[in-house]
Amino acid sequence: MNHLPLITKREYLNKVKNKSFIIMTFVSPLIMIGLGLLIGFLTNINKNKERIIDIVDESGFAKVIFADTTSSTKYRILNNIDLTQARVDVEEQEHYGLLYIPKVDSVSQLEKKVKFYSKDTPSLTLIAELEAKIEKQLTDINYKNKGLNIEKIKEARIRIDINQESYAGEKTSKLSGGLKLGFGMVSGYLLFMFIIIYGNMIMRSIIEEKTSRIIEVIISSVKPMQLMLGKIFGTSLAGITQFVIWVLLLTILSVVLSSVFGVNMSEMQSPQQEMVQEAMKSGDMQEKISLLLNEIYNLPLANLIIMFLLFFIGGFLLYSSLYAAIGAAVDNETDTQQFMMPIMVPLILAVYVGGFTVLEDPHGTVAQVFSFIPFTSPVVMLMRIPFGVPMWQQILSVILLFATFIGTVWFAAKIYRVGILMYGKKPSYKEIYKWLKY
Repeated sequence: MNHLPLITKREYLNKVKNKSFIIMTFVSPLIMIGLGLLIGFLTNINKNKERIIDIVDESGFAKVIFADTTSSTKYRILNNIDLTQARVDVEEQEHYGLLYIPKVDSVSQLEKKVKFYSKDTPSLTLIAELEAKIEKQLTDINYKNKGLNIEKIKEARIRIDINQESYAGEKTSKLSGGLKLGFGMVSGYLLFMFIIIYGNMIMRSIIEEKTSRIIEVIISSVKPMQLMLGKIFGTSLAGITQFVIWVLLLTILSVVLSSVFGVNMSEMQSPQQEMVQEAMKSGDMQEKISLLLNEIYNLPLANLIIMFLLFFIGGFLLYSSLYAAIGAAVDNETDTQQFMMPIMVPLILAVYVGGFTVLEDPHGTVAQVFSFIPFTSPVVMLMRIPFGVPMWQQILSVILLFATFIGTVWFAAKIYRVGILMYGKKPSYKEIYKWLKY
């Protein structure tokens, strides 16, 4: 008799009725929203904190360079004071720092002579901003000293934006490349996290039943493979249920916070987000956004969604069977550590290959090879598909993935069949190899 549906149902109900599962299902979105609000609040505090930078200028250029200030940074030029006394005064007043510009005969001599004094290590962003301000102004001064017309130089400057188009006439852009890579990265990250969270849940479930000896009663009337698959399918469905609830709750909570409590998430912006918004106001940026929306419209969304589901399901089932085998082989979670590395290495490798190799060359040899290896294909192939992968490659990769899952289930079931009744001894790789021969 096939007990697989009954085991799947039992495992699913056992998970969703668990108090910790219910609590985390409803508390996790609150924690996520709380963290988002906290990050926004801390960002605003950091943004509103006024930084005073004192300037000792012996060159005479500072008045022009630092004529403008921002809401968070104030520049104060110190007159009639030497550097030694200025350092003492600024430190006593606990200002953010002191910028020193020495007197030179030529602006080109300032390249290595400008100094910034501070109590603590200054912000990298601030130092970069100071360098940019000084470089721009001194470069313009250098142009004038050499008899060059700055306005004509600016007019003569040409910016190149290469238009990209396939041989078939399909237009694309650098923005679309980022969009495609973003889809792949998000897909791979979701799969990676899903495997880690719910794969461990499957492993812990098997260890708990094994240590409580309940498994001895169950195994007398159920085949080991059916029991293992039932646990994998039941836990997977519980994970999907939890994920769907999280999405719904996060959406509802965001709407409630915006309407009832008057919390506008868009107001909690970092300086980088504000710069992006300012850039979007320009006509050039609006043109790029229009091109990006057109690229989104032209994406093969049906292909992406279908393949995402197939690779997501196949990848999770493949790794879940390995987690189940590990759970059956050991008596406690401490003993699982020696067997986790062979599982984690392919996953980590897939993320790195996808993130670096696919970005550089999505149709290169390395990207193609790893998109066919079943233990890395769910991540790597998902990252390649938005860049245009022939359908036969996608289908072949899916077939190899599910064929490997079937083989892995057979492999894991043999370990499961023996290991599920083994107690009191930490197994080695040699012993597990012997179990495969039983």
